[in-house]
Amino acid sequence: MVKRIAIIPARGGSKRIKNKNIKDFCGRPMIHHIIDSALETKLFEKIHVSTDCIKIKEAVQRNNLEIDFMRPSALADDHTPIMPVLSFVIKKYLERNLDFDEIWLLYACSPLIESSDLMSASKLF
Repeated sequence: MVKRIAIIPARGGSKRIKNKNIKDFCGRPMIHHIIDSALETKLFEKIHVSTDCIKIKEAVQRNNLEIDFMRPSALADDHTPIMPVLSFVIKKYLERNLDFDEIWLLYACSPLIESSDLMSASKLF
């Protein structure tokens, strides 16, 4: 069986739209939409929201998903590329003896992605 992780980066320091990842979108925080789609697929052994923000962590927990560890502030500024963020998450899980065959990057501000989209992508892969 393929072991997959979905990593959802969601830093707290958005400049243009304050708190965009947890802003209300159709009655729920924006980030809840992608989390629910990922959970619904049952494709992922682990879904990790990579955040440095307590407000985002609390919003994620209200959606019944725990965050195993926070992102360090050094990886949460306006200029940090995504690869170091993904690498940090994978290294942290390797320290916990968890490794994955597939690493999926899902964005918090993609509320229109449905579970069927993720299932289709999995089949194509």
